Amino acid sequence: MHDIRSIRENPAAFDQGLRNRGMEPLSARLIALDDSRKSAVSALQASLERRNSLSKEIGQAKAQKDEARAQALMADVAGLKERIPQLEQEERQAGAELEALLAAIPNTPKQEVPVGADETGNVERHRFGNPKNLAAAKQHFEIGEAMGLMDFETAAKLSGSRFVVLKGGLARLERALGQFMIDLHTSEHGYTEVNPPLLVRDEAMFGTAQLPKFEDDQFWAFPGSALEEFVASAIDGQATRETLLKAIHDVRYGLIPTAEVTLTNLVREAILSEEELPLRFTALTPSFRAEAGSAGRDTRGMIRQHQFVKCELVSITTPETSADEHERMLTSAENVLKKLDLPFRTMTLCTGDMGFASTKTYDIEVWLPGQGMYREISSCSVCSDFQARRMNARYRPADGKGPRFVHTLNGSGLAVGRTLVAVLENYQNEDGSVTVPTVLQPYMGGMTRIEGRA
Repeated sequence: MHDIRSIRENPAAFDQGLRNRGMEPLSARLIALDDSRKSAVSALQASLERRNSLSKEIGQAKAQKDEARAQALMADVAGLKERIPQLEQEERQAGAELEALLAAIPNTPKQEVPVGADETGNVERHRFGNPKNLAAAKQHFEIGEAMGLMDFETAAKLSGSRFVVLKGGLARLERALGQFMIDLHTSEHGYTEVNPPLLVRDEAMFGTAQLPKFEDDQFWAFPGSALEEFVASAIDGQATRETLLKAIHDVRYGLIPTAEVTLTNLVREAILSEEELPLRFTALTPSFRAEAGSAGRDTRGMIRQHQFVKCELVSITTPETSADEHERMLTSAENVLKKLDLPFRTMTLCTGDMGFASTKTYDIEVWLPGQGMYREISSCSVCSDFQARRMNARYRPADGKGPRFVHTLNGSGLAVGRTLVAVLENYQNEDGSVTVPTVLQPYMGGMTRIEGRA
């Protein structure tokens, strides 16, 4: 979340950051709201001070047996008692409107981020390996279905579209990929493995900026008894829309769209010492996304699923070290693809293609011979103190000065399902089998090929 004080200090820079994001300037509106809030606070404080002063004067008047003056002063106090709740409401309303607007504004891009409207403005940083142009290359779902080990039809019966049932060698391959990633990041890259909850409260979703802007992109779960009470209230017609919405938010849990949510929120409402930083966390978890804005995109196959497994990387750092940590995280994610010998390219995302909370993002795109193109398999983002402000996550500098907000970073290390897709397409053989990458063979019980049928 943005700091209104920083916006006041440099409104032109803030507005330019919004323009780079394709948004209209908002500094004047935000400052006006903050002025309204401050005016309400000042008026409220003055009224409270005046009420306290009048109360003392009333006591003095009564002590002097000046009943007329006491009655006049009491009338003034009565007027203030009516005015004070109005001022309190004005303060709450102005503050809530300001907070809501600030919460809906994306992070400001770093100056070095290329300016662009969409993915066409992204800039290639480097490449690894040579794309494999295989004769009559098949897409992953053609390979998996021909093997009888990738079943979208049964998954649709169970859960609807954008789900898959993996069997036999492909189920084991997905498990092997996840285990390989988590082992690599903990043993070679210095991340601490975490097994976090998959269900979180609204506060955690807000902390990493899934709320309020991306509420429709999440899946929500409700305890059965709470849902029954909510439905009963709605049927009775006693509750207003606002109270029903609040009731929903009070009892629901969000299914994590990525372990970024839980891993980053490990430091929420905490004050760390500088000596503890950096903190580096990793988790291998299922993830859930409603894909609300992706109708018609990647409807076949495993590229865009409602449920998928991902190995997540999160770092908590000081502001001075976050840029270097970003490069380190990128290297860690790229190393997974290098060890799998999968060709990829790394892109610096432009201002119009970056995520909401990011101030700079690298996307790693793996080569898929079946599609004949590079597809995103990881995003590594530095978020500055944007998420930390929403979580109130701070650290105490070694020099003993007051607490400062930490910087947070997150990245996929990698998306397991998409890595499975890449392995199938890059290691496919003409006879329909798939060669198991060398680094995965120990996780596959020595299996060197997947040849189909469970």
